[in-house]
Amino acid sequence: MGALGDLLQGFQVALTPENLMWALVGVLLGTAVGVLPGIGPALTVALLLPVTYSLEPISAFIMFAGIYYGGMYGGSTTSILLNTPGESASIVTALEGNLMAKRGRGSAALATAAVGSFVAGTIGTLGLTFLAPVMVEVGLKFGPAEYFALVVLAFTTITTVLGASVSRGLLSLFLGLAIGLIGIDTLSGQSRFTFNIPELQNGIDVVTVAVGLFAVGETLWVASRLRTDTDRIIPVKGSVGMTKEEWKRSWKPWLRGTALGFPIGSLPAGGAEIPTFLSYAFEKRLSKHPEEFGHGAIEGVAGPEAANNASAAGVLAPLLTLGLPTSATAAVLLVAFQRYGLDPGPTLFRQDPDLIWGLIASLYIGNAMLLVLNLPLAGVWVRLLAIPRPMLYGGILVLAGLGTYGLNNSLVDLVVLYLLGGLGFAMRRFDIPVAPAVVGVILGPIAEQHFRRALQIAQGDYSTFVTRPISGTILFLAAIAVVAPPLIRAQLNGRKRRVMAT
Repeated sequence: MGALGDLLQGFQVALTPENLMWALVGVLLGTAVGVLPGIGPALTVALLLPVTYSLEPISAFIMFAGIYYGGMYGGSTTSILLNTPGESASIVTALEGNLMAKRGRGSAALATAAVGSFVAGTIGTLGLTFLAPVMVEVGLKFGPAEYFALVVLAFTTITTVLGASVSRGLLSLFLGLAIGLIGIDTLSGQSRFTFNIPELQNGIDVVTVAVGLFAVGETLWVASRLRTDTDRIIPVKGSVGMTKEEWKRSWKPWLRGTALGFPIGSLPAGGAEIPTFLSYAFEKRLSKHPEEFGHGAIEGVAGPEAANNASAAGVLAPLLTLGLPTSATAAVLLVAFQRYGLDPGPTLFRQDPDLIWGLIASLYIGNAMLLVLNLPLAGVWVRLLAIPRPMLYGGILVLAGLGTYGLNNSLVDLVVLYLLGGLGFAMRRFDIPVAPAVVGVILGPIAEQHFRRALQIAQGDYSTFVTRPISGTILFLAAIAVVAPPLIRAQLNGRKRRVMAT
């Protein structure tokens, strides 16, 4: 009964009235914020981090499950109706979905995205349910050397997968590692990079880093481009739904997209961009209506949107079982765990199973809530798109400031927040990915700790990292992660150019 028994225990936790309420709040907040133009799932989760400060950990993470899936759904609405994808994985949804909306089929595009998200999210969460225990058993065999190698793998995968080049990803990572060094060295007791400011003795709170780089930096970037934004909101006519023919054309792409998205999302070098573009290419090749591609084909929305949401479930597998973030959103979720003093991984499954399995169970619940609520509420979300942009982004900056100040009631935190926001804006301006910096801040101190422990056990022998089988294998995978993604990205870009040309 293993995983099923644990899942049933998780449902007992998630189905209490209080936790159901927080799941509902998370779904509504995640969708409401995620539907706003230019705001993707990572920024949605980062912006709403302060909302959970006063909650118990279980309630907070059940709410985050709703925010996570809600932000994913909200991004598809913006992509379809405004042609403004909040992340790279939503580009394909915008490509065909916006064309469908312009042809008066926006309601069908929204419906196939919603149902596809539900189907893919549910199947993906099933995969997570049965894959997680296997990964936990592997993780329990890890020692300090293996954990250090695993952190190196996290550094390399998120550095090379996200961003336009490896060099820019490494620059972002090193910035994060430098920020993570601020504070007192636990081994020597000496201050590092504190500039004699007492408030920096304990380091910079990871929430401040995440909100500053993601929320404030991205908001400043989007606001700076308002004058060049000519997108127009396309109204949705009638109720959101599909015809019998559209259902028939959608269900196979949903399943194919899920089959691509979950396994690729579960890989250390996975993510959502590759499966969404692969899904689009497959659907174009398999469709009985290839002439509609480039003019608003429903398969071009159903497949990639399913792949996107399935990969979102897959990304949680390495995050929860090994503490390995493989996407920008996973990096922000890792910040949430750190905020509560929790380290996701095998030991957390043993020490706090109610939290982990309650979180997994709440993914099923939040996914069902999204389907039931968001189809009839589509008109409400569309109205949110009409909020004047200056008011919207001004409000985001205020909320970010209030949430950060509430951490320690410190003005220094506010100054650091907006300095990091300026850094995030500059990184966005020069196409430097933000996620590696956040991962560097979080995992840098952990890597240092395990590195020192491994050397103490090995009596200073550095070869221990490559002679131990598991550690050596992981470091070998990390080396592949540096070399492989640029080659895959080059092939993917070539395929995208061929797809766009035809």
